[in-house]
Amino acid sequence: MLMERNPRFGNKISFVDIADDNYDPETCAGITFAEAMEEIHAILPDGRIITGIEVFRRLYEAVGLGWIYAVTQYEPVEKLANQVYGIWAKYRLPITGKPDLETLLEMRRRRKEGTDKCGEDECEVW
Repeated sequence: MLMERNPRFGNKISFVDIADDNYDPETCAGITFAEAMEEIHAILPDGRIITGIEVFRRLYEAVGLGWIYAVTQYEPVEKLANQVYGIWAKYRLPITGKPDLETLLEMRRRRKEGTDKCGEDECEVW
């Protein structure tokens, strides 16, 4: 939804595909793949890094849907929302049937080294 609406609002959001093997933390304020996988991050125009619910709030504001996360501007609500998001972020990989972060990091390392064997739908690490 955000990517679809972004052009209509001046492309204020620059999305980065952290799963791309060419992802370079140096071009993203030093945010490593592991850090990005653990929690959502955004880099503001002034270079500040924000995380968690504040990222979602600002993203939705940028595409004219700020009302969805507006209630999280209030500290008690934001605190609770960040706690819920923290649980989701911690368990989202197993909940969605993905390998754990350590396995993903190993698969990524082996792809970069060229010691993996990938097909269309799966990757075998050896």
